Amino acid sequence: MPELVLASASPRRRSLLKQIGVSCIVAPSDICEDALPNEAPEPYTCRLALEKARHCLRHHASEQVVLAADTTVSIDGAILGKPVDETDAIQMLMRLSGKTHQVITGIAVISSQGEDVLSVVSDVEFAHLTEAMCRAYWRTCEPQDKAGSYAVQGLGAIFVKHLKGSYSSVVGLPLHETAQLLEKHGIKVWQIDDL
Repeated sequence: MPELVLASASPRRRSLLKQIGVSCIVAPSDICEDALPNEAPEPYTCRLALEKARHCLRHHASEQVVLAADTTVSIDGAILGKPVDETDAIQMLMRLSGKTHQVITGIAVISSQGEDVLSVVSDVEFAHLTEAMCRAYWRTCEPQDKAGSYAVQGLGAIFVKHLKGSYSSVVGLPLHETAQLLEKHGIKVWQIDDL
């Protein structure tokens, strides 16, 4: 059976793969994550996932199966990346306050069988936030490396009033779709016979 290489340093993605019985080697891809001019959030997210997978394949994993993912927060068509500082994080959180935004996770799998890329879009409704709440949240350090400046699987969960779509995708890896792609490329997820 081929070995899976995860082109991501995200502990959340490793944990989600473990949850479905998949072990992996970690080989993060370091690529430019700037959006292209007029690039929409969903194509941007898929492009980054595919570029990360291709980079990893070239540099680390030429004979293996590579999985890469990218998660983007979008509101009103704008891409909200990781905050550069406290001011940026607070502006993002206040922009999301009381509104519904989209969390898009693109996943790419590459092997000798070819390339597959897809995206999963979930709608997340935020409660109304105050600037004081956002500042207190920043001091926890949780938002510092998160798209949109929050983590649904952490303390940021208290901001979420409603989530429509894939919870695991909002965390960083849509498990249903990931399992299907991995199986297609020869990576088995948990099996009833394993229990």
